[in-house]
Amino acid sequence: MSVVSSKLITKLHHPIYIATASSRSSLGVGLRCGGATLNLNRSNSSTSINNRRLISTNTPSPLKSDDNKHSFQPHPSDGDGAPVGGVFAPGVPNKNSRPWSDWVLHHPVYTQEQVDAVKVVRHKRTTISDKLASFMVAISRKGFDLITGYKHSSPEEAREAMEKEGVTELSLQELRKRGFVMDVPQWMARILFLESIAGVPGMVGGMCRHLQSLRLLKRDGGWISTLLQEAENERMHLLTFMKISNPGWFFRLIILGAQGVYCNLFFLAYLLSPSAAHRFVGYLEEEAVLTYTQIVDEIKRGNLPEWEAGAQKVPQIAIDYWRLGQGATMLDLVLAVRADEAGHRFVNHTLANLDTKNDFNPFGLRHADAIQQGTLPGISREESIEWIKKVEQEFKLGSEASVEIINEKKVEEEVRKRGEGEKA
Repeated sequence: MSVVSSKLITKLHHPIYIATASSRSSLGVGLRCGGATLNLNRSNSSTSINNRRLISTNTPSPLKSDDNKHSFQPHPSDGDGAPVGGVFAPGVPNKNSRPWSDWVLHHPVYTQEQVDAVKVVRHKRTTISDKLASFMVAISRKGFDLITGYKHSSPEEAREAMEKEGVTELSLQELRKRGFVMDVPQWMARILFLESIAGVPGMVGGMCRHLQSLRLLKRDGGWISTLLQEAENERMHLLTFMKISNPGWFFRLIILGAQGVYCNLFFLAYLLSPSAAHRFVGYLEEEAVLTYTQIVDEIKRGNLPEWEAGAQKVPQIAIDYWRLGQGATMLDLVLAVRADEAGHRFVNHTLANLDTKNDFNPFGLRHADAIQQGTLPGISREESIEWIKKVEQEFKLGSEASVEIINEKKVEEEVRKRGEGEKA
């Protein structure tokens, strides 16, 4: 796999405690692993598939020798041997402005190949629920376009209108004045409004499932963590772009009203039909990928000279979050955000295909490859079950390997102690 280290723990960060020597023998061997403890006492472990749902009494966790250095999942540009310069700026060292600590939840960090692979893809509208969700997104998009001054449905349509009117030779300033090309403030209004709304579904869905888990006194199946990660990821998008443009009070008032309406409506929708709610979010993320793809095209066409290399400094919060190089450009930033949105599109369409009451979240253990997420609208329920089986098997192999490593370390420690004793 190629997303970060490709392996995710199923819980958020939590403290790990050291047992005393007298109690350790009764507890079994514990291994600190990326913010989780892997219980290696195999007598206490059982795995079964019940009603097509994977249930494991242990929390599988990947084995990585230097995981105890950081309290969050490491990724390629952190460890030894990583490409110098982070992801998008080879030759420019990555300098993180924060100490290594768990200041954010797990999130992917991409390679250039992965961000370039993202495509605008659509999930087929087959059921009545799908069509209704798609219709609601279309209505939301129309209102969104109106609020943010999106005069044409796309830059492509704007260019077609330019050709019909014979104004292709106008300067960029004239094209912006006549509404054929959007300027930076218009794009920023669109981005800020989009991200202020996009962070709602993950938090509302996670809250609903969290309360359900408490109410029914049972485990959640790995959904809560993924939904909270999505919510924070969207909020980080908003915080990043807020460093570039700080909206005024009127825009903030619009966001306040939109969030109040959207949050409550989505909460009711999630209570009535979680699958339909996830399908709605999947279609919404399709529009987000489309919007960021249009921004990428506009930058490459030269219609956003303010965001060309060297013209606009990428906020340090973005460099820290996505491990961008210090020479990162706005194009690099938009590509990373678009890849995130493609991941949300993939995850939500997949979750919508599952039995939300009984199925295990296939991405609670490990996310799919970033290229797969960027090119497919999701996977089916059957594919999700196969994915869970595959990941569980790989974690089992990792557990056996970790036992061998621990045994080898015990032997090395015993040899060292004997050597010190002979010298004394």
